[in-house]
Amino acid sequence: MDIPERVTMVTTHTHITLSLLLFHILPATTTQVDDLIDDVIVATNRGRVRGTRLPVPGGGYVRAFLGIPYGNPPVGELRFRPPQPADGWTGVLHATRYPNSCLQPQDTLFPGFRGAEMWNPNTKMSEDCLYLNIWTPPPLFKTHPKRPKSSPPGSSLAPVMVWIYGGGFTTGTASLDLYDGQFLSQSEGVVVVSMNYRLGPLGFLSLPESEGVRGNAGMLDQRLALYWVANNIAAFGGDPSKVTLFGESAGSASVGLHLLSPGSHGLFNRAILQSGSPNTPWAVITQQQAWNRSLSLGRLLGCPLAPLAVLEQCLQRAHPEDIIKQQYNVLSLPTLLALPFPPSVDHNFLPDMPEVLLRTGHFLKTEVLIGLNQDEGTYFLVYGAPGYDITSQSLISRENFLKGVDLVLPGFSDVTRETAIFQYTDWSDENSGMKNRDLLGRMLGDRDFNCPVLEFAQRYTEHGGKARLFLFDHHSSTNPWPAWMGVMHGYEIEFVFGMPLNRTLGYLEEEVVMSRRMMKYWANMARTGNPSIEEGDWPLFTMDQQEYITLNSSLPHTQKMLAAHQCQFWNNFLPKLQDITVSVDELEQQWRNHFHRWMSYMLEWKNYYSDHSLSSPEGQKQQDCDQRPLEP
Repeated sequence: MDIPERVTMVTTHTHITLSLLLFHILPATTTQVDDLIDDVIVATNRGRVRGTRLPVPGGGYVRAFLGIPYGNPPVGELRFRPPQPADGWTGVLHATRYPNSCLQPQDTLFPGFRGAEMWNPNTKMSEDCLYLNIWTPPPLFKTHPKRPKSSPPGSSLAPVMVWIYGGGFTTGTASLDLYDGQFLSQSEGVVVVSMNYRLGPLGFLSLPESEGVRGNAGMLDQRLALYWVANNIAAFGGDPSKVTLFGESAGSASVGLHLLSPGSHGLFNRAILQSGSPNTPWAVITQQQAWNRSLSLGRLLGCPLAPLAVLEQCLQRAHPEDIIKQQYNVLSLPTLLALPFPPSVDHNFLPDMPEVLLRTGHFLKTEVLIGLNQDEGTYFLVYGAPGYDITSQSLISRENFLKGVDLVLPGFSDVTRETAIFQYTDWSDENSGMKNRDLLGRMLGDRDFNCPVLEFAQRYTEHGGKARLFLFDHHSSTNPWPAWMGVMHGYEIEFVFGMPLNRTLGYLEEEVVMSRRMMKYWANMARTGNPSIEEGDWPLFTMDQQEYITLNSSLPHTQKMLAAHQCQFWNNFLPKLQDITVSVDELEQQWRNHFHRWMSYMLEWKNYYSDHSLSSPEGQKQQDCDQRPLEP
C-alpha cells in the first residue's frame, strides 16, 4: 500500500463547503460541527492523517485511524535490518482502512473451521507492513461522557493502551476482528493502539558478526512504534506519560522483553502480560542458535554462506515466500511449540537471556498485571500430538501419550523424560484415555506457560516490581473448539476487547457483564497501575502469599499458590535433574567411546599376537598340534 495512493489534499474550498452543508443539515451547535470535521484530521510529526468516526454498537462512537505508517517499508536492502522511521508526506493521508499484514504462513490444517481461520491474516500480506492503528474516544474536553474520575481537573488526555499481538513470532496481525479497539476505547475512555511488526526470519534473522543484521528487527519494529506513540499520541487525545503495553502469548512475551530491554524504558509506564513471559522455553534463543538457524536457512535457499556480504545479499534477493516456506526446516527436533525464529540475545535489544536478567533484577520496576488461562496447553495438542483431533473426544492411548511427551520435551534426557511421565500420570488409572489426554495438555501448559509466568511474577516481585496475578477460567459460550479443550490459550482476548458487547455475536448476558468488568480492570491498570474496581479487591502478588484473582462470569475471588506443586517441579527440581543427567549422559557417552576404542585396540593386539605366535617355531608346533586329529 503506497503512501501516495492514500494521500489527498483537503482544500479550503472543500472545507468551507462541507461546513456549510453540515450547518444546514444538522441542528447542531458550532462546536458539534467542528467536532464532525476536525476531530478526524490530526497532525502528526510526519504529516496530517484523516480517520473516520465509527458508531459503536450499543451507543456512542470512537474515532479510528487505521494504517498510519510508522516505518518505511523494510524491503530490498532494508530487509532483515532495523526499521527506519516513516518518511513524511504532504496533504492528508487517509487512515480509514486496515493496512497490509506482515508476511507469514497461514493455518490450513482445518479448512473452513472458524476456530483456526479466525487467527489468519484478514488483509493483504506484504513486506510493506509497518503500520499502526488508533482508536480514540471523542475529545475528553469536548463531548466525551466517559471521563475517568481519576483524571486530574482540566485534564484532556486519556490513558494509552498499546496492544502487541501474539502468534509465536511467526504469525499474527493487528487487524484481526478480535483486536478491534472500539469497544475498549469507547467504554473506558482510553486510547487504544495496535501495530504490525515483522515475523519469522524477516523479523528475527541474525547473521554472525554482522553490524546490520543482528536480529530482533521485529522487536525493534515494536519499539519504533512506541517512539511514534511517544511523539504523536497527544495529538490524538492520548497521554504519552500514561502508556501501558498489553499483549498475549508471544505478544505477552514481547511486553516482558520491553521490560527487560533498557532501550525501551521510558517509552511506556505499565505492562499487562496475558499467557506468556520472556523466560518461557520458546520465547528467546541464544545468539549462537540464531546464527545457526539463519545459516541453515541460507543453505536451504541455495545461498553461499561466505563471504558474509554475499550471503546477506543473496538472502535479501530471495523471494519472500520462499523464506517463509523454508523457515520450519531449520529446526532439528520435532516439537509442539516449534518457533524457528524467535527473538535472540543480540547484546543490543536484549543484553542477556531473560532468566539471567530476571535473576539479577535488570528490568524496569513498575506495576504489572500478569495472567494465565486455565487450560493453556490444549490448543497446541491438536496441531501434532498423536491421537488428538477436533472431531472427537480425543481419548488418548498410553502409547500416544508417551509419543506426545517426546514432542513436549524435545531433547530432554531419558531420566528427565521418565521423571516428567511419572509426575503427569495417574497411576491408579494409567490407561484412561481421558486422563492421558488431559494430563499431556497439563504438562505442556505447565512447562511452557504456567510455571515460567509464575516464575516471572516471583522474580519481578523479588526485585522490587509490583505485580498482580489473575487466572482466567471461563469457557466462552461462542468458543468453536471441542469442549474438552477447556479454557484455551488465547480465549480471554475477546473479553478484554469487549466483543460480547456486539449483540449480534450471540454472547450470553453474563458474558457481557464479565467483559465490561474485565475492560474496567485493564483500563484501571492503565489509569492508576491498580486494576481494582473497589479499594483493595486485587491484592499485590507477594513471595510468601502468592495471591491471585480468578476471572470468570462470577464475582472474582482471591486464591493462593497457583500451581505451586507443579511449578516447584518445573522451576526447581527438573532443571537440577536435567543438569545432572545430561552430565551422566555425557560421561556414559565418553565411556562408550573409550570402550569402543579399547575394544578396537584389543582386536588389533589380538590379531598382532596371533600373527606373531603363528610365525614363531613354538607357534608352528602349536598349530600342528591343533590340526592333529583327536585320539579316540
